[in-house]
Amino acid sequence: MTRITCAPARKKKRNRLFKQVKGFRGRRKNTVSVARSAVMKAMAYQYIHRRVRKRDFRSLWIQRINAAARAEGMSYSRLIDGLNKAGVKLNRKSLAELAVNEPKAFSAVCEKAKSALA
Repeated sequence: MTRITCAPARKKKRNRLFKQVKGFRGRRKNTVSVARSAVMKAMAYQYIHRRVRKRDFRSLWIQRINAAARAEGMSYSRLIDGLNKAGVKLNRKSLAELAVNEPKAFSAVCEKAKSALA
């Protein structure tokens, strides 16, 4: 009678874990107990930062729009207020894209906002 072990399944589970910690430093990359906690922490950070990335990009877009708006002689908040009053439905991502790559189009948008405020 042969002894039944869990060896193939255990090895597969361990290898899956080690594949996840590839590139980690120290014992985190080659010791199962340490690697397991390192993966759990890494996955928690990953979950959190998927949400933080959205905030960071919105902040970046607002900074770019503000810089371009000030070059046109108005503040970011006045620009957004003017666009809302003019009924222009452009999100911050597309406004930032215009500000960086299409300055003439952005200045036309600014003029529209200025006329709505006046």
